[in-house]
Amino acid sequence: MSTNYVQMEKLGEGTYATVYKGRARNTNEIVALKEIHLDAEEGTPSTAIREISLMKELKHTNIVRLHDVIHTETKLVLIFEFCEQDLKKYMDTHGDRGALDPHTVRSFMYQLLKGTAFCHENRVLHRDLKPQNLLINRKGELKLGDFGLARAFGVPVNTFSNEVVTLWYRAPDVLLGSRTYSTSIDVWSCGCIFAEMIQGTPLFRGRDNQDQLLHIMKIIGTPDDRTLRKIAQEANLPPDSVMKPFPKLPKVPWQNILTKASPQAIDLLDRLLQFDPNERLTAAEALTHPYFTGSVPGPSPGLAYPQQQQQQAIQRQHHQSQHQQQHQQAHAAAAASAANMLGGVQNFNPYVHHSSHSVDNHAIHQQAYAAQMQQQMAQIQAQQQVQQAAQYAQPNFNPGQYGQGQQQPYAYPFNHSLR
Repeated sequence: MSTNYVQMEKLGEGTYATVYKGRARNTNEIVALKEIHLDAEEGTPSTAIREISLMKELKHTNIVRLHDVIHTETKLVLIFEFCEQDLKKYMDTHGDRGALDPHTVRSFMYQLLKGTAFCHENRVLHRDLKPQNLLINRKGELKLGDFGLARAFGVPVNTFSNEVVTLWYRAPDVLLGSRTYSTSIDVWSCGCIFAEMIQGTPLFRGRDNQDQLLHIMKIIGTPDDRTLRKIAQEANLPPDSVMKPFPKLPKVPWQNILTKASPQAIDLLDRLLQFDPNERLTAAEALTHPYFTGSVPGPSPGLAYPQQQQQQAIQRQHHQSQHQQQHQQAHAAAAASAANMLGGVQNFNPYVHHSSHSVDNHAIHQQAYAAQMQQQMAQIQAQQQVQQAAQYAQPNFNPGQYGQGQQQPYAYPFNHSLR
């Protein structure tokens, strides 16, 4: 291990790598250390080379950041930004039997599609999207991780493997043997994850490719022969390989399966989980779906940990106190200006009748005071708009992040921008 990082406790272990929590010596930043042991004969695994080369180019809020790479004779260590847990663990600990609340589902789904769309815009397929590969940090930000199976793509060619994506999140065209797939396989995985966040359990849980296809057809229905022939033709597969005697199953209404989902959520899910890959929305198109229209969902205050919730409460109280002081100052300034307009009348209260003024003069005083108050408030609003415009101009601020009438949670400076 480089002297730049201190290795701490083990976070997890897989077939090819072990992940540790670590700390950067110079900044004290907490990081994740992915340690890959190298075989003297085989050298560096292709998955590691692929992951490093792709992640160096993919810099986005919703993609885990690769900080550094340390290469020695016996091991390769990838230094990533640290995230507290993956989506699967988050659902287990924060969900209602795994199911997340609608606001959190919407926030995570938006961020998942943002990260996926950025990959696709940069011609990268993730090819292994599942809850265990989506990381959640303390800010409620979701990030795509584990790019070991990812691949750069161009025009579809017959060189891709059909042994990609964990079985339960694998698209039906891949299950049928297609090797010419493109971005649609990631979109299918996003749809499966969407449904899992809503209901708390995986949507399609097959034992093998054939069983997985049957699980899919039991819900979205058996495609007609024309669709199967089309998939075979586009995938350069022999028609007989996909024209199998599948049972003719009807489509089950999504409302019967996801009883808690909103109509807009169901419509989005249906457009993501189309048997025909050409009928699926792209990740970029999905981001414009009415499920997200009106306000861009940001990290929910409910995602905060107890310490963050306490900090948020203090910040909100401070903001409310400042807001109240501004109003009081504006009121005082308006009263002073009104007095000046009235020729320097001392201690004038427009709502108390003064014997030295006639009723007409009193009405004039009231009108002048009201006009001055209106002018002062207009100035304050203008100043707030200028401040807001300056805030919108910041690179890490999204003006559509929060819904109308919803107070911005100050603990979450979150950037949804897609470069």
